[in-house]
Amino acid sequence: MSQIVETVSGRGHEHVAATHGSTFEVTTDDWLTPAGDCIVGVAADRAPASFDPAFVDACRDADATVRVVLRADGHEWRTRARGHPDLTFASARSLVVRTSDYVDDRTVAVGAADAAAAVDRDLVAALAAGAPLSVELRVE
Repeated sequence: MSQIVETVSGRGHEHVAATHGSTFEVTTDDWLTPAGDCIVGVAADRAPASFDPAFVDACRDADATVRVVLRADGHEWRTRARGHPDLTFASARSLVVRTSDYVDDRTVAVGAADAAAAVDRDLVAALAAGAPLSVELRVE
């Protein structure tokens, strides 16, 4: 089975709480308010608008599986989601993985098995301390 991978690097922030029950997000913004309970990383070096067209096309297949791995400070958390034909990958600011089927320009995968609230708490603590973050998105 062929796989296409996109990797985004960013960092945590003191306000990372990762308590949202239906999404998680990584933003290119370098700041975060306490209200951003879905945001797991800031200062991302890339956003969906810069993803490889082959990755975008693969994610537009409703049968595609998108595997997501978050890594920070020796901690790792994994979940899976799926593609959707309406994904645009137009956002130059942030990427969002959703448990629902809602799609907007930030959405990179839907139907996720987990959201921010399920992220390993040791990983969340590392992010809240400002640890570097790696986000791997693998579509198959």
